Amino acid sequence: MSLARVYIVDEHPSIRVALAERLGRAADLKVIGYTGVWEDVIDDVRSLHPDVVLIEIKRSDGMGLELLKELAGLPGAPGLLVLTSYLSSWEEYAARRAGAAAYLLKEIDPEELIRRISELAATRAYSETPSKPDGALE
Repeated sequence: MSLARVYIVDEHPSIRVALAERLGRAADLKVIGYTGVWEDVIDDVRSLHPDVVLIEIKRSDGMGLELLKELAGLPGAPGLLVLTSYLSSWEEYAARRAGAAAYLLKEIDPEELIRRISELAATRAYSETPSKPDGALE
């Protein structure tokens, strides 16, 4: 099984670094980048091709949901997991409509977070595997 490639988006440098360090210890994950700068995210995701993007959509610029929608609309879009500091039922609904696979609290158990990332990456990889056309030979 290949490593799940993860990209982290959060405005707070300490959160980004802590997440990267925590996830970097997982045997089946590789953190390939992180940023808090909205303008860098799309270019980074296009060039780095992460399997999963962890994103905090509560942003001081109010652009979190827009960014989520933009990521979800990319060709070959990565799996999107919202990782947030506090729950909001309205925000969860909006995030899921915008393309998030899950809406999780930052206080999630590290092993559970790793499991969710790995599952999303595996599901994404499976869905991108081309199927054989009808009548194709083995």
